[in-house]
Amino acid sequence: MAHLLHIDSSPRGERWQSPSERGSHSRRLTREFVESWKQAHPADLVTYRDVGRHPVPHVDEPWIAAAYTPLEQRTPQLQEAIRVSDRLIDEFLAADVYVIGVPMYNFSVPSTFKAYIDQIVRPGRTFDFDPVATTNRYKPLVLGKKMVIITARGDSGFGVGERNEKMNYQDPYLSLIFGFMGITDITFISVENDEFGGASLAQSIASARTKVAQLVNM
Repeated sequence: MAHLLHIDSSPRGERWQSPSERGSHSRRLTREFVESWKQAHPADLVTYRDVGRHPVPHVDEPWIAAAYTPLEQRTPQLQEAIRVSDRLIDEFLAADVYVIGVPMYNFSVPSTFKAYIDQIVRPGRTFDFDPVATTNRYKPLVLGKKMVIITARGDSGFGVGERNEKMNYQDPYLSLIFGFMGITDITFISVENDEFGGASLAQSIASARTKVAQLVNM
């Protein structure tokens, strides 16, 4: 039995009543992935978190003080400052598989998802750091996991060697930050051409759905 963590980060809802009511493609595709996953793996546990509609707090000074204070030395105030982070990390570490919906905002990720990442990337929990080492200072602690990231973009051509590759700060960042924690088995599925709609968008959605169906039995 596996544990799947499903995360959405788009603020958009499920608005598909008319062409002018465009909802979140990333939400729709992560939902379809999870529904297919449940059918293929009925015994698996699924946990859901929506950081698009229910944002997590940004890191602040008390958070930093708590994160870099040994557990046994934390005051009740410091324990409270890092309580949300502890809960998010416990939830993140409990999962074996992740499916994450992330729209492209200004060529990167939404601030709500960046805030989530800042909460879970923490020394002693998801990575270790040796300040006196001259090599291999960082040690990933989140190992043996699989991840599917479903992105949604207004334009197209953000892949390697394509016309907008240099404007893509989304895939490289997500690969780097999750790889920093130890998650290197990452598959990206992209829905593109949302700004243009029509056949180009429909073709991209169909391609993404095919990839989702192929990944359900990974």
